[in-house]
Amino acid sequence: MLFEKQGKQNTEATVQAAIMRARELGIKQIVVSSNTGYSADFFLPYAKEFQIVIIGQVSGFHPGVTAMSEAKHAEFRSAGMQVYHTTHVLSGAERGISARFQGVYPVEIIAHSLRMLGPGVKVSTEISIMALDGGLITEDTDIIAVGGTGGGLDTAVVIRPAHAQKIFDTKIQEIICKPYLG
Repeated sequence: MLFEKQGKQNTEATVQAAIMRARELGIKQIVVSSNTGYSADFFLPYAKEFQIVIIGQVSGFHPGVTAMSEAKHAEFRSAGMQVYHTTHVLSGAERGISARFQGVYPVEIIAHSLRMLGPGVKVSTEISIMALDGGLITEDTDIIAVGGTGGGLDTAVVIRPAHAQKIFDTKIQEIICKPYLG
C-alpha cells in the first residue's frame, strides 16, 4: 500500500494494514513507535490478540519533558501492552559525538540510508532493534514494526531484527505500507 503523502492522517489505515498482514502471516509480535500514546491507542483493541510493544521517545530527548504521561503508561500496561523507553539505536551517543566534533559517523549513515525509503522505514527498523535489545521480543523471528513521519503512523514493515551489535543481520522482509516521498 502506498499513501499519497506522509503523516498522521495515515495512522488508522496503517494500523489496519499491519493487523491484517500480521494475521495473514501468523505474526504475533507488533512493535509500535509512539511518543505520546496517540499512535499506540489505535492498537488497544488488539492487545489481547497480539503481543504489542510500544517504543516511546527516549527520556531526555527534550530535557525536562516526558512525552507520554504516567496515566497513558498505566493504561497500556493494564491492557497487557509493554512500554519501553531507551536510547535510540540509530542516533544515541553517536549523535552527541557528531554534534561535538562536527563529523559523520557510521550509525548516522545507516539511519540516513534507511530514510531513503522513508522516515517510517528508519523508525520501524530502529524500534524493532531497540525492542530486541531490551528483551521484549523474540530473537530470530519476523515481527511487524510500525513507525511514522513526525506524529502518527504511515509505515509498517515485516522485519526480522538483529541485536544492535549485529545490525547488518537485520532483514526487512516486506514493506506493508509507506508514503510516497514526493
